[in-house]
Amino acid sequence: EVQLVESGGGLAQPGGSLRLSCAASGFTFGIYSMTWVRQAPGKGSEWVSTINSAGGTTYYADSVKGRFTISKDNAKNTVSLQMHSLKPEDTAVYYCAAEINDDYVRGKGTLVTVSS
Repeated sequence: EVQLVESGGGLAQPGGSLRLSCAASGFTFGIYSMTWVRQAPGKGSEWVSTINSAGGTTYYADSVKGRFTISKDNAKNTVSLQMHSLKPEDTAVYYCAAEINDDYVRGKGTLVTVSS
């Protein structure tokens, strides 16, 4: 069974940092790109970042470029999102996701709240 389990969310002050992690199981992690998406309260899903299967190529939404860093550890089957200079508008539930065998799979998410 494919599973993606996010962790690391919580409350951060504006300008602060958080690191999210996603533990993957049930599929050959090393051959898939991984993605982080987020959904703010009352809004639709927003793509945040993607990393390729080997972990050497990354893509970011303009809204997070220069502040967030995605990384992938194929030995540990984890993908992480390091977030710096957090803003109130970063408040959202963050999900890791992947397209595996033509199925879009997403975890249950972890809540990030940025507030003073």
